[in-house]
Amino acid sequence: MDPKTEMTSVDLAALAGELSRYEGAKVDKVYLYGDDLVRFKLRDYDRGRVELLVETGDVKRCHVADPANVPDAPGRPPEFAKTLRSRLAGGEIADVEQYEFDRILSFDFERPDENTRVVAELFGEGNLAVLDETGEVQRSLETIRLKSRTVAPGSQYEYPQSRINPFDVRYEVLEARMEESDTDVVRTLATQLNMGGLYAEEFCTRAGVEKTLDIADTGEEQYRAIYDAIQRMGERLRSGDLDPRVYLEDDAVVDVTPFPLEEREGMEAEAYDDFNAALDEYFYRLDLTEDEEVDDSPDFEAEIAKKQRIIDQQEGAIDDFDERAAAEREKAEAVYAHYDLVADVLSTIQAAREEGRGWEEIDETFLEGADRGIPEAEAVRGVDGSEGTVDVDLDGTVVTLEAGTGPEKNADRLYKEAKRIEEKKEGALAAIENTREELAAVKQRKEEWERDDGDEGDDGGDADGDDAGDGDGDADDRADVDWLSRQSIPVRQQDNWYDRFRWFETSDGFLVIGGRNADQNEELVKNYMEGRDLFCHAQAHGGPVTLIKATDPSEAARDVTIPEQSRKEAAQFAVSYSSVWKDGRGAGDAYVVTPDQVSKTPESGEYIEKGGFVIRGERDYYRDMPAEVAVGVQVEPETRVIGGPPSAVEPRAATTIRLTPGRFAQNDAAMKCYRQLKDRFADQGFVRKVASADRIQEFLPPGESDILGE
Repeated sequence: MDPKTEMTSVDLAALAGELSRYEGAKVDKVYLYGDDLVRFKLRDYDRGRVELLVETGDVKRCHVADPANVPDAPGRPPEFAKTLRSRLAGGEIADVEQYEFDRILSFDFERPDENTRVVAELFGEGNLAVLDETGEVQRSLETIRLKSRTVAPGSQYEYPQSRINPFDVRYEVLEARMEESDTDVVRTLATQLNMGGLYAEEFCTRAGVEKTLDIADTGEEQYRAIYDAIQRMGERLRSGDLDPRVYLEDDAVVDVTPFPLEEREGMEAEAYDDFNAALDEYFYRLDLTEDEEVDDSPDFEAEIAKKQRIIDQQEGAIDDFDERAAAEREKAEAVYAHYDLVADVLSTIQAAREEGRGWEEIDETFLEGADRGIPEAEAVRGVDGSEGTVDVDLDGTVVTLEAGTGPEKNADRLYKEAKRIEEKKEGALAAIENTREELAAVKQRKEEWERDDGDEGDDGGDADGDDAGDGDGDADDRADVDWLSRQSIPVRQQDNWYDRFRWFETSDGFLVIGGRNADQNEELVKNYMEGRDLFCHAQAHGGPVTLIKATDPSEAARDVTIPEQSRKEAAQFAVSYSSVWKDGRGAGDAYVVTPDQVSKTPESGEYIEKGGFVIRGERDYYRDMPAEVAVGVQVEPETRVIGGPPSAVEPRAATTIRLTPGRFAQNDAAMKCYRQLKDRFADQGFVRKVASADRIQEFLPPGESDILGE
């Protein structure tokens, strides 16, 4: 498929919410590259340097960029850049919003003497307009004079004619638009509902509606299913509940989306914590694809590894489909097995709502009923007014029920969900067979290449002259590879459930995870702490909850003894990411306890703040643990940034950098580390892909740092 070069309306809706976090950032400089790429160099109090890029040419994009991905400043600024500098320098971002559901973003900048709006048009020929407080155009990249609108210096800026927003439309409007059409479902959604081709197909797939179904053969059932799918995505956009993906084909980026798309299922994908980072990585790699020379020598090992990775992902997805379908069917059967109880709960809620009672009041009523021993109330685990649902425990199976319907419709919905998941499994089975065939073809091409190339091909096969790095040898062979001198390093990345937390692997191979904030501290204890784990915390205030995991959450519990070395490394981790580092101290104390010693229940008259816990019983203390971390790049078995206690990190990485509390802000220290790491690798493109400054910063303690040896 052709790579995406323009952002969609859905992309901009997702991006606008993330860009709002930069409100208050001050403008340092503005640059214009060529005639279509504008760079806003900003300074944010919390984040430091911020680089906002807007491009309006053949590539149309807007996002905050990693400073390492920003081009060097151009020479003498043209008039457009001078206008922006004169109006924006020293001002701050006051607001960022998408215009209706169009591919337009507006940025409001405030300054004591004047306010300015910059409008980025990321459709058609593309444009960037600078407006004063009255809406008059001061300057624009392109002059537009059409019957419908004018964008030119001295004129009032005119937005394009309003288009329908599918996420705000009422069901009756959607139904009317569909009924007026004379084509199939997917074309109608794309044109009449302003969705575009990709998301029109996506909503058909999510709704279980055949894309090519003629409108004449559709009705309320199909329309309702599509409308519900649209509303669910709209709610995620409004709440900022994103899960971004960059999609690849033959190792080249081809798409970036704020959510995983069912239309892209089976494609290789990379997950990102926020959409800005995904956009930056995508368009940076798209630029590399267009601008850098391509090495034509075949890298069979990378292609084989990629195909095998896809197969592993597909096999995991198939197992997941089986489990999910069985779980949905079990829930549906539980509804019928406890029909009377379910009916009583639902009718109680419906009667209360008809009487005008609020959801919180209904929840309180069930809690009071449970205290009195009423079976129906005891089964209720909570109500969610935002979704109109109630969670009910049916003999150990917790089922989320739609409160506005009856038991039959709820069970039918669950059966349909199980069937939909099973149908997705069939598609995954077909996809995995195709991938296996592709893998076999790559292996055959490799054998033919090696036969034809003979000894000469072996001499040139490895950039480091050491064929232990081909990936076929054992772990000891791989450990001998000089990754720093290799001209090409394959990227092997995967999504891990713990990536959003702080984490590292101990010298003994145990996973240690820590919270980044009070919410994550609460989540770790509530959802991830298990009986054989150990709880660790710095004696200092403001440190992360740290768990030494005895087993993976997906594994069965087993009797495990966590070695002393792993405990010490976890204690050093807890100290290094606590206020000890922020205070510039070189060492601190930490303690280790078992999960049964950790509680959220304070003593009488006491209060526990969010993210805090009460520890009861004896503690194992680790005194004077050094505040020191190492960050580096791991190549095998995964390519990624790793960070944590030096004794745990350094043996696993191809190269590392040690840091202590110091004088450089976190983002500046991250950039210094990035530059050092990039200079150490012959394959600098590899470092840009896996170890950007933002990714390194995720492993740095909060506060200021020094780099040892610098």
